[in-house]
Amino acid sequence: MPIKPKSQTMSFYYGDELIAFERVMRPHATGKVLIKVHPDCRVIALAPEDADSEAVLLAVKKRARWIHKQLKDFREQLQFITQRQYISGESHYYLGKQYLLRVIEAPEQVQGVKLLCGKLEVSVRVKTADKVKERLTEWYKERAKEVFAKRLEVLLEQTLWVDVPPPLRVLTMQTQWGSCSPEGRITLNSQLVKAPRECIDYVILHELCHIAEHNHSERFYRLMGQVMPKWEKTKERLDGMAYLIFAV
Repeated sequence: MPIKPKSQTMSFYYGDELIAFERVMRPHATGKVLIKVHPDCRVIALAPEDADSEAVLLAVKKRARWIHKQLKDFREQLQFITQRQYISGESHYYLGKQYLLRVIEAPEQVQGVKLLCGKLEVSVRVKTADKVKERLTEWYKERAKEVFAKRLEVLLEQTLWVDVPPPLRVLTMQTQWGSCSPEGRITLNSQLVKAPRECIDYVILHELCHIAEHNHSERFYRLMGQVMPKWEKTKERLDGMAYLIFAV
């Protein structure tokens, strides 16, 4: 029996535009095809392993208008992104608030990051963009671990179907806010710590709902509505900040 590839590139026309997408296999999934448009304009169709290619293509075509609009919006946002130089005066985000970056070259001091008086103060021995970026990335990841662990502990009180606190992993990812493995391990993007707390809560609750229902089924959305009644607006707010959060 031939082994099916884990991913497959497919495409279709919407008007005059050719839209390419990646069909990704979900070995343990059943039910509907899940379609995602990422801030970098990648289109992903997550489909059950046994789903026919024509059925997947048809499911994606049915969402063509929505996909086209998402791509248009993300492309417009990307036009305003400039490459970060990691110099004093740049703006960076933390928990939804904007802070000015202040870079201090201090060969004799301990390297690190401090949040002081509306500024992110980064001390480095040698003032280069790579060194400043490295210090900031480390700082964001440490803050993310602390913030996410605290919010998870609070939000577990709402998700009564979770008997045991799930393992939590924090990674720096380019296009994904979070995920939940079939075994119930939650992975969150360290970049998410740049977003408002409400948006962080949305992503955590989203993944906690996947512990009960791993697919985006009607039951999944019922659970989301119970734990966060206006989650759609929060998701829209988070998606609207994606181009700022993922700017490098």
